[in-house]
Formats: sequence, C-alpha cells, structure tokens
Amino acid sequence: MQAEIITIGDELLMGLTVDTNSAWMGQFLTAHGFNVYQITSVSDNAIQIRDALDMATKRSDLVLVTGGLGPTSDDITKETLAGYFNMELEINTDILESIRKLLDARGLEMNENNRMQAKVPAGCLVLPNGRGTAPGMLFRKGKTIVISMPGVPYEMKDIMENQVGPYIKKNFNKDIIKYSIVMVYGTFEAKLAEILEPFEEQLPANVSLAYLPTQGIIKLRLTAKGKDETILDKLLKDQVRLLEESIPEFIYGYDGELLEEVTGKLLRQQNETCSVAESCTGGNISHMLTAVPGSSDYFRGGVVAYHNDIKTEELGVDPELIIRHGAVSREVAVAMAEGIRKKFNSDYAISTTGIAGPGGGSEEKPVGTVWIGISSASGSAAIKRSFGTERQNNIRRSSLAALDMLRRAILTAGEEA
Repeated sequence: MQAEIITIGDELLMGLTVDTNSAWMGQFLTAHGFNVYQITSVSDNAIQIRDALDMATKRSDLVLVTGGLGPTSDDITKETLAGYFNMELEINTDILESIRKLLDARGLEMNENNRMQAKVPAGCLVLPNGRGTAPGMLFRKGKTIVISMPGVPYEMKDIMENQVGPYIKKNFNKDIIKYSIVMVYGTFEAKLAEILEPFEEQLPANVSLAYLPTQGIIKLRLTAKGKDETILDKLLKDQVRLLEESIPEFIYGYDGELLEEVTGKLLRQQNETCSVAESCTGGNISHMLTAVPGSSDYFRGGVVAYHNDIKTEELGVDPELIIRHGAVSREVAVAMAEGIRKKFNSDYAISTTGIAGPGGGSEEKPVGTVWIGISSASGSAAIKRSFGTERQNNIRRSSLAALDMLRRAILTAGEEA
C-alpha cells in the first residue's frame, strides 16, 4: 500500500518552522505497513493545495495532510478541502461541545473564531482531537483516503495514534513491514557498500537494505515485508546475524544507539570509569558523554586544555614535548591522556589535539589533522586522523573517533581478562 504526506504552511517554506511532522508520520506509516511515496510541502494557497491533492490522490492509497486548520484568517485548508470535495461547511455540535469543554478547562471563553473551528465539511468523517480545538477530517476520493489534521505536532500525533491508527488497521489490507537498524562506525559509505555486495546478493526478495549515513555514523536498515510477523522477525534476526558476520569490526550497536551510549554501557558493565582531556574538540566529548542519563556512574570529568599553558599546568604535559613535536602530535596526545587519567584517577582516559580549522594548518599538519590519545592500565597509545577543512565536521568526527577508540579498548580488555 502506498501513502504520501502533504504539509501546508508558508512558515515551512520560509524556514521559520522546521517540519518535524513529516518525519514522525513517515515512521508511523512505515510501521503500519505503508510505503511512503512522497512528501510535499505547499504554501497556504488554495490552488497549490488542490494541485498537490490532485497529484497525490492519483497515485496513493492514503494521503495525510497537516496544517492550516487554525482559527485565524490565514488558515484556509478546511475551506479548500470543502471546495475540493464539493461539500458545504456546517457546524458539528459534538465538536462544538468538545471545544467548549476544552476552553472551560483552560479558563477561556469561546469566541467566534473558536466556534468556527467546529465547522467541518458535511460528509467527511470527523476525527476528534483530544489535545486541541481543530478536529481531523477524513475524505474519500475514488480508492484514496485523504486525512487532514492540524499542524500542531502534539495534536497531530493524538489524532494519528487514537484515530488514524485504528482506522488503518480496520480498513486497509496491507503487508506487515518490520525493520532492524544496525549502527556502524569506522568506514565510509562507498567502502561499506563494496564490502557488503555478497551480503546484498543473498538477501531474500522480501528484504531490502538501506544505507543511512549521518555525521560519521552509518545506519544500516534492514526492512522485511510479508504477512506473518513471526516469520518476518526470524528473517530479520537471521539477516542481522549474517550482517554481523560480514562486518564485525564496524558494528557498534543497534536500533539508533549512540556511540556514547554504547561506550557508557560497557564502562558500567565493567564497573570502570573514564576521563577526557580535550583541545580541538573543545568539550564536545564531555558533552556527548554527559548527555546520556546515568553517565555519572562512569564519567569522572574532563578538562578543555585549549591553550598550551593549560596542557602543561593542568595536565602535566612536559613543555619540551610541545616545543619538540608541536601541540598536535602523538607525544602530546599521549601525555594529555596520561595526565588526565592521573589527575582524575580514572580507569581510562582519552584525549584530542588537532587543527579544527578553517585556518591554522601547515603543509606538514594540514587543517583536519587530529591526534587522539588513550591511556589505561594496559598502556597508552595514539592514532592520527585527517577529517578535512570544515570545523564543525572535524569536531564531530574527532569526538566519535575518540569514543570509538575508548569503546574498542574496553572490549579488548574484557576479552583479555
């Protein structure tokens, strides 16, 4: 079954409001067995809304529309839909009463604008809104169902979960769609696709693989379609196992897990701690670690040693190392990690020192050069990485590389124990 989404609002096209509704509805529709064919955003313009509806209803079984149902003059979606489906607007007494109760509960008086929100196209199926005043509306055009909802996210979600979901289950004969997500770090998309060619060739006809790269992390989404949920669950489990066998060195987690979450879980499992000495990442690694609830169990603390004086005064880095090798070097990265581990008495310590850019590079050490250090009871080491010339990208990728280095060190120590 095929579905698409239409979002309405000048504010979306002007960039004043970020369209989070489409992403949420896309996930909802996929989970309910639909293929999302297209997402379209149009302005508060009757002609554009009708054109979008014409195209969507010709090719999709279900069309979800959000936006333009508010009480103000620029909200024209309801009037446009009434004209499109040749229906007259009329007051729905049940909706009028629900609006009255909602306003009374909030200590507000009903005005004419609120009353007009109880007007709906005669002949549509009204979908009550448990979180606001504008109801959802369901229409049929040929084989296609069109459902219009308010653009306010929590109101749209209420209608989707309590009205649209049950309607879909009752009225659409569709495949079950199940998916698993495998989290990958340590390679790039083109190389990963090359490695996984044999894996993709053996995939069953009803299973597909998608590559979803974002800021250094790649999500591999396995999607299975069929009629039997138990069979699909086993099929996905088997394919995930084969994927694990194909790229064991790159998989760090599942189902959207963050690298910092997985690393933290490993530290907690081992009852161990870590600390961080950051130069080029400017505290970003500490931020990522502490954004995880419960990180106080394993994160001792960090120091942003941006200036060389702080590297020597707070971390105990020998000034001669900086003079001889430069602040961006293996020797300084190791000394920073060893210094913070000693200072904070942690089991593990990681460090970053590099040239984030866009300036400050040289022929020997171009922008994007980063040294990442690690120290533990097993010893100390450092690796060199080159991430390019874009500053925020360098900070993000350096942080991920450091966390992955820590994750691998914990795993290795666990295997040796």
